[in-house]
Amino acid sequence: YVLGPDSQEKAGVPKGVVTKFRLEDSKTFPGYGREWALYVPSQYDGKKDACLMVFQDGMGYIGPKGNWRVATVFDNLIAEGKMPVTIALFINPGFAPDKNNPTGKGKDGKPLGKSNRSFEYDSVTDKYVTFLLEEMIPRVESKGYKVSKDPKRRGIAGASSGGICAFNAAWHRPDAFSKVFTTIGSFTNIRGGHAYPALIRKTERKPLRVFLQDGVNDLNNLHGDWPLANRTM
Repeated sequence: YVLGPDSQEKAGVPKGVVTKFRLEDSKTFPGYGREWALYVPSQYDGKKDACLMVFQDGMGYIGPKGNWRVATVFDNLIAEGKMPVTIALFINPGFAPDKNNPTGKGKDGKPLGKSNRSFEYDSVTDKYVTFLLEEMIPRVESKGYKVSKDPKRRGIAGASSGGICAFNAAWHRPDAFSKVFTTIGSFTNIRGGHAYPALIRKTERKPLRVFLQDGVNDLNNLHGDWPLANRTM
């Protein structure tokens, strides 16, 4: 895949700053800590609130040489006036390390422990968006940053299970998020997400704008057919 010009660093474009943090535990998901990070554009001056965009599986989005390069894209689009001054919040799913393993890593180098990703991301409840509104966004504000409370100035994004997580958050709290960006979203029967197409049909229209992406060669397994699920959505 050839990255487009918005994903490339450009001379003269002011660069925002990405800062990493760690949440040791959660009130909403007790026992699970996680990494998280903030992108703050250079144009943010603190005089007025910024737009907010939240990314699930967040650490995968921040690398300057990765597949997403969100900081570079935001730098370019904000500088060109194609998007407003926006703070990005990147959040990893909860993870509980194996306390019985002193190294914390297996032979393959991967962390040993229990991931809470599927429970947090695939569950069709308001639990995760409650975590965002009561724990994570207040942490952003505690760092001294002003973010808009207007749902029209807030977006939420994710891929695969992170995709249905993003949609689920906005579905349950359209008063908090109005824009959703999903790629290869898992709108399948992992934890009941296959019910969404019918639920959408039966529910009064909500003030959401949703971008769905999938590919014809995506998964088709015991949980469902990903391309068909996204088309049905």
